[in-house]
Amino acid sequence: MSLQDLQMWPVFSLLDPKFVSTIRLAAVYGQEALMVTKDEQVYILSPSQCNFLQKGDVYSALIPIKINELCKQNIKTFAHGGGTHVLALTEKGKVYSWGNYRSESTIVDTQTMSPTIIKYDAEDECIIDIACGYSHSLALTNCGQVYAWGENSSGQVGGKISGPQYQPKKVSINNEVICISCTALSSVTVTDNGEVYSWGCNHSGQLGIGNIANQVNYPCKVESLTGVIIKKVVCGYAHTLALSDKGALYVWGANEFGQLGLGNKKENSYTPVQLKVPEMGKVLDVAASHYNHISVAMTQDNKVFIWGQCLNQSVRTPVLASQTCLDPVFALYATPRVMYRPLILHIEDRDENEDEGASLIDHLREAFDDSTTSDLVIQVDGKPIHVHKAILKIRSQYFRTLFEKHDTENDQSVIEHYQFSYNAYKAFLKYLYTAKIDESFEVVLELLHLANTYSESQLQNYCTQILKDLITVENVAPIYSAAFKSEAKELKERCFKFALKHITAVMQTPNFAKLDESVHKDFITKATEAGSFKT
Repeated sequence: MSLQDLQMWPVFSLLDPKFVSTIRLAAVYGQEALMVTKDEQVYILSPSQCNFLQKGDVYSALIPIKINELCKQNIKTFAHGGGTHVLALTEKGKVYSWGNYRSESTIVDTQTMSPTIIKYDAEDECIIDIACGYSHSLALTNCGQVYAWGENSSGQVGGKISGPQYQPKKVSINNEVICISCTALSSVTVTDNGEVYSWGCNHSGQLGIGNIANQVNYPCKVESLTGVIIKKVVCGYAHTLALSDKGALYVWGANEFGQLGLGNKKENSYTPVQLKVPEMGKVLDVAASHYNHISVAMTQDNKVFIWGQCLNQSVRTPVLASQTCLDPVFALYATPRVMYRPLILHIEDRDENEDEGASLIDHLREAFDDSTTSDLVIQVDGKPIHVHKAILKIRSQYFRTLFEKHDTENDQSVIEHYQFSYNAYKAFLKYLYTAKIDESFEVVLELLHLANTYSESQLQNYCTQILKDLITVENVAPIYSAAFKSEAKELKERCFKFALKHITAVMQTPNFAKLDESVHKDFITKATEAGSFKT
């Protein structure tokens, strides 16, 4: 997303445009916004608290309040409760909290407006994700453990306590957790073997356990999803969406506004129902927010579908939206107009003399493969790709070395390339211009190999993050093979752990049978050491 995209949320129109141009991370919750600038300063914008910037007799813009305790802490993300509490997660895995937890009858904690570091039992673990309900919070560690705290009137924190939980307490779940989410008053998680566990308020069936009884003591497995590998859950105010590794979408919980997408039915669903819409096909990603009753999905052909409470109307069947990503939907159709997740902005340097305000990244995107401006053609499989030597040298050590050490390449206007496919090499060159990858699974696999060959560490990390989210029983073998050959240790370990959980199914796939001898031997050796073949 770009800085221009922020204008979809009206709250940013209250800010000085020069300040807006410095924002790298933003989160909007109703009329409030949290912002991190490029120099790691953190601000809060609340029209009820901020002062106006006066120019003569005109009050032209709001002055956001700086949160000194969070400045220079390298904030990774925010999470906001529907009450007034806020969490901030740093790149080093520290969690700050401030505000208070409100329920209908009490304030759980004394008001703390200064961010304070949250302390929990396992200080050797690192927090990698956070989530908030209306009055409770969840934190996920790098070891797959979940900690919960806050108001516990409906059992949303878990544990055998009836009152509020003031300090984070470990939630007892059998397997490692990979995903956390919150409805207003309940908690839902996904484990690394694809199982869903939920606890807390269940008045609309949002736990998916077949009844409407609250789960107050411990997480309950969603049994009706047995045999389905879920990789992600997201929660609305009182409904839940779950995405399987095969792109199937399951829904349950409240349906007053059609947020389950099941057509004319208004009844709540107490167990997961697969949402089958032929026009949608395979689903790649889903989004929801406990602030509202809207549901959003992105399909494999980059189409976005919306349903639920859209512009205060009940849309009971998924309809195609004009957007091409999930984030704008919550600015244009949701009530209130929030962000379902903090928005990471591309860092763009704008030319103040340009009336159109086009960004540097826009110009680079247009310059890629432009025959009218390029000074070099790279020919792959007989197909030309038009590039610029200066950009390649600036963005890639490989090309910088190539042009410096080999005068012939530096003087040439056409270079032939044979090592990688046309699609992969074009994707690599485009990445050097745009810092983005939007390619098929097969191309990303090849890019991972290319990144290792050219020592492009940032590209390798990018490919790793993409592939980690795409792991399924069917494709874990080729991803493992690519990680093995590219020395991508983090990705290889993620694949191995996943395969170990589903080892029988994985070993029966055609892709596993196609593994190279060295890769096959490496996997079997590791699996044997892990005790997978004990009788």
